[in-house]
Amino acid sequence: MTSELNDLFQRNRVWAADMVATRPSFFTDLLAQQSPQYMWIGCSDSRVPANQITGLAPGEVFVHRNVANVVVPTDLNCLSTIQYAVDMLKVQHLMVVGHYGCGGVQAALRDVRVGLADNWLRHIKDVRDRHAPLLAATPEQHRADVLCELNAIEQVMNVAQTTVVQDAWARGQPLTLHGWVYGLRDGLLHDMHMTVDSKAQIEAVYRAAVAGVGAVRQS
Repeated sequence: MTSELNDLFQRNRVWAADMVATRPSFFTDLLAQQSPQYMWIGCSDSRVPANQITGLAPGEVFVHRNVANVVVPTDLNCLSTIQYAVDMLKVQHLMVVGHYGCGGVQAALRDVRVGLADNWLRHIKDVRDRHAPLLAATPEQHRADVLCELNAIEQVMNVAQTTVVQDAWARGQPLTLHGWVYGLRDGLLHDMHMTVDSKAQIEAVYRAAVAGVGAVRQS
């Protein structure tokens, strides 16, 4: 094993020892059950770790990550994770979290070829094309940030339209969806005001969230 990997094992041992010293029952409690209130769907970017950003411990947030935090009905990996979180873990809040400076969003905005991932980024290009007038009216230096925001909003819409979420709402299960964007520059989460907890809210909240993005960035 390389020295770099040995270093990871050493860091793991130090971390585990620190956790036990701080909270002796920590690993026993984790082993007993998994009962997070939150699910985080985020980007795979290594600079955006869900637990650290939110200050939550292991076991407190259920996480799914992929390139550019995309949710599409053909992605059984993502949908299965959502189904487990909603139906089995009974999470009460599901957040789709983009981040400013997202390489996938920037590639989609500028039609930069990156390889196999171009097929995945087509979904973000669809967001770009759907909101072309808003992006065209946005100063060029802000367009990547605006597309990050719009992408988070659109992916919440996609989550809201899944059969898993629709069925949960139909049976009266408490579940609220949120669209956020994380700032690499300041470490802060930004609320896109795309927050829905019922089927009836979706369209009105969506329109207001998109209008809000346009108003802020074009002012």
